[in-house]
Amino acid sequence: MAVVVGCRVLLQSIRQQTGTLAGVCRLKTHAKYLHNVNNKLQYIRPGSHGVTRHFSSEAKDDLCVRYLDGEHSGIVVFGINRPKQKNAISKNLVNMMSEAVERVKKDNKVLSVIICSMVPGIFCAGADLKERAKMQQSEVAPFVSKARSLISEIGNLPMPTIAAIDGAALGGGLELALSCDIRIASDNAKLGLTETKLAIIPGAGGTQRLPRAIGVALAKELIFSARAIDGTEAKRLGLVSHAVEQNKSGDAAYLRALELAREFNPNGPIAIRMAKLAINQGIEVDLNTGLAIEEACYAQVIPTKDRLEGLSAFKEKRPPRFKGE
Repeated sequence: MAVVVGCRVLLQSIRQQTGTLAGVCRLKTHAKYLHNVNNKLQYIRPGSHGVTRHFSSEAKDDLCVRYLDGEHSGIVVFGINRPKQKNAISKNLVNMMSEAVERVKKDNKVLSVIICSMVPGIFCAGADLKERAKMQQSEVAPFVSKARSLISEIGNLPMPTIAAIDGAALGGGLELALSCDIRIASDNAKLGLTETKLAIIPGAGGTQRLPRAIGVALAKELIFSARAIDGTEAKRLGLVSHAVEQNKSGDAAYLRALELAREFNPNGPIAIRMAKLAINQGIEVDLNTGLAIEEACYAQVIPTKDRLEGLSAFKEKRPPRFKGE
């Protein structure tokens, strides 16, 4: 029965994934930014910015979304940009990021997503407590629910997601990073779920995702103590996959994330999406159900043109040219 139920859930997810790969609502070009104009996301051309992450000194746009091109084609970068608020999560940031997530979810040309900061020394300091203090008590629960839904949507994106943590990731900031497939931190970054200091608990998935990442006992220790750890310790605990020495420009984790995304991108996009789906679904169930999920996902790649292209490329000793078909 567990296998049957698991496969029914999986088939629903596969239908969503394959629908996405049909190219619904494609964005017109990769080399563009999305900026916030009157709280709306708008496309403008990036000029000569390339892949360099330019730090911001003004809180003009809460979120900058870049569609990279050239050797980085297929990589989308979400840059959080609230310098004065230390990238704290506000209503506007949640709305903007939700819109950006919806766009990339429907674009089969997006191969990977990197979430980073445009503010030096900070990834995300958690909830905007000044804004929260002005909310009516009746407003708090709906806002937290929407933020939780956003973080879950990021976790459910079909393509690989990487959190590049070049500074403090605290509270909701770490919960945001935990929703990503892979986390990379600079050695001097600070990471922690510090909510118990405020007599609350992590409310956007932290109590569930942290134990899955580092184990129950260690997660309890960090949450109960509200302790923040550096990137090196986070790597030792398994909270991040890579801890890199910070550079003078303060973007070492971001640059490592770009390298990793470039390593993913040449491979079959449908295969990567199905592998992610199989892992995400399978890790939540017993082994037999997980194996059935893997079989169902494997069945989705058999009829693809990409699979035939991979075989032809291997036979002809040339790099494959996958199209996500």
